[in-house]
Amino acid sequence: MGTGEKAGASKVKVGIIGASGYTGAELLRLLAGHPAAEVCAVTSRVHAGQPVHKVFPGLRKAVDLAFLPTETPESMKGCDVVFTAVPNGVAVRFAPELLKQGARVIDLGADFRFRDPSVYTEWYNLEHPASFLLSEAVYGIPELKGKKIAAARLIGNPGCYPTSVILALAPLLAARAILLEEIIIDAKSGVSGAGHTPAQEFHFPECQENLRAYKVVGHRHTPEIEQEISELAGEKVLVSFTPHLVPMIRGILSTLHLKLRAPAKTGDLLALYREFYAGAYFVRVLGEEELPQTKAVQGTNFCDIGWRVDQRTGRLIVLSAIDNLVKGAAGQAIQNMNLIFGLPEKAGLEMPALWP
Repeated sequence: MGTGEKAGASKVKVGIIGASGYTGAELLRLLAGHPAAEVCAVTSRVHAGQPVHKVFPGLRKAVDLAFLPTETPESMKGCDVVFTAVPNGVAVRFAPELLKQGARVIDLGADFRFRDPSVYTEWYNLEHPASFLLSEAVYGIPELKGKKIAAARLIGNPGCYPTSVILALAPLLAARAILLEEIIIDAKSGVSGAGHTPAQEFHFPECQENLRAYKVVGHRHTPEIEQEISELAGEKVLVSFTPHLVPMIRGILSTLHLKLRAPAKTGDLLALYREFYAGAYFVRVLGEEELPQTKAVQGTNFCDIGWRVDQRTGRLIVLSAIDNLVKGAAGQAIQNMNLIFGLPEKAGLEMPALWP
C-alpha cells in the first residue's frame, strides 16, 4: 500500500517516544487538531502510568491517553509513524527496531541530522551505534528537501537555530549573492529551547531581566548549520555562530551579518527571496516596510524573513523569526509527516499567531 493510499484509507497512526518534554507536549497539542492523524501511544520515562492531562492540564479532553514506559519500542507496534523526542543518543537505540516494525521515524534530536558519524561524535561526545542508517536519513527541512522527505523512512528533524538560519541563507547561497567567508550569526532564543529538565541557569530568578550569550564558540548547532549551507553553496563553509538566552518562553530571532558580492539595495533582493520560496507556504517573505519579530510567529509553523542592506558598509543584514517549539521542532516534524503520507503540507498546522 502506498503512502497516499494509507492516508486516504484511514488516519495515520502516530506514536511519540518522549512525549512529556516541551517538544513532546507541543507534538500532542498540534496533533490533537490534525484532521488525518491519530495519536495511539505516548511514552515518558518520568511519568509512565500517568494520564497525559495530569502532566499537561491544558490537554485535558484533547488527549485521552496515559504515558507508557519509554524503554518499550514494542508499544509502538501498529504505528505508521513514530516521533522520537528524547535526549541525544536515545533515539538511535530505538530507530532500527521501529523501522523493522514498519514505522516511519522522525527524530527531533540530533541522532540522524549528520551524514558523517564522526561529526556527531565530535560535537555530541557520543558514539553512533546505528551509523548504517545515516546514508538513508533525510535532513528534514521541507522547503529545501520536500521530494526526498516524501520518500524517506527516517527523518532527522532540524534543530531550531539551524532552521531559522538555513532558511534565511538558502536563497542567497543558491544565487551566490554573498561572500562565504563572512557569515556571522547572532541568534536569540526563549528559555523553552533549553528543554524541560530543570537547571540552575534556567530558573526564573536567573533568567528574568537578564540577557546573556552562552556556548560562545562551540554550540552544537554550528556543524549542523555548516553541513547544510555547505551543501547549498557547493563548497565547505564555516560560520561564526553566537546564541543568546532571552527572558521569554518561546521564539527565536536570528540576525545574520553578511557581505554582498555585488552592490544591491534592500528592494533588489525581494524577487530573489520570493522566487526561491514560491509555493513554500510556511516561509513568509516580508516586504521593505516590515522586519521579523517573534510575536508574529508565536505558536505557528511560519518562518518570517526580512533584511536590510547597509549601503555605507556594503553589508546585508538578514533577520529570521520562528517559534522554536513549532517550526523549530514539533511543527516542522508534523510538516515532514504530512509530506511522507501524501497529506496536505499545511494539515494540522494552519493556526494564526498566539498574539495577532
